[in-house]
Amino acid sequence: MLQGLYKVEFHTVHGSRYGVMYAYDGRMLGGNSAFAFIGRYDESGEEIRAEVSTVRHHDDPSYQPLFKTDKITLKLRGWQEEDHFYFEGGSGQMPGVPFKSVMTPISDEAAPPFVPPGVGGIANGLYSIHIRMLDGVDGGNTGVMVLHDGRIRGGDGFFDYIGSYSSANGKWKGEIVNHEHTPSKGERPVFGGYEVGIGFSGTYNDKGAEAEATALAGKRSIRFKAMMKKFADW
Repeated sequence: MLQGLYKVEFHTVHGSRYGVMYAYDGRMLGGNSAFAFIGRYDESGEEIRAEVSTVRHHDDPSYQPLFKTDKITLKLRGWQEEDHFYFEGGSGQMPGVPFKSVMTPISDEAAPPFVPPGVGGIANGLYSIHIRMLDGVDGGNTGVMVLHDGRIRGGDGFFDYIGSYSSANGKWKGEIVNHEHTPSKGERPVFGGYEVGIGFSGTYNDKGAEAEATALAGKRSIRFKAMMKKFADW
């Protein structure tokens, strides 16, 4: 069964990219440092049929799309081999450009316990997340985060995020474990090579959320601010 958070590696003739995908009950939501992935899947027997669209959430031109366009819809056929899921297909918008991907499960054993939020809590869905370091520390990061009934699942091209949250009356708080699923090769020097525990608190509305957080990377304590924008409902 296709369910949980996955590292996804995808390929076309234009190159390769990495990201994360959260699959649950027929929905597929994920992304990486520049793009959000929004789709659905259906499991019939041993075959999986999926349709996934992309939308850019980060305007940095150094992040180029594999299909040379920011918005595209892929129709895919998938199958399982051991604990991996393989997909292949393409897009009618870019005929003749085959697409292949592999999804590798990310363990949620380190995930903190969660309690489903009550009425009026922060809405389930896919959010972009843009991080800015505080206290004079250079750098930041961008990625995506899925909020689902008290669970946090997300990441980017190098890291995955697994956590939990509680929310009520426009305020929320929680904790996240940040893990490197693909070597960042020095592109994210603050968190690279560490499994980082993060605690946060902030506010939310129907369009997004913000939070201030403290991360413990090795013996180093780092504060940062995160801004989130909602891209898709659950």
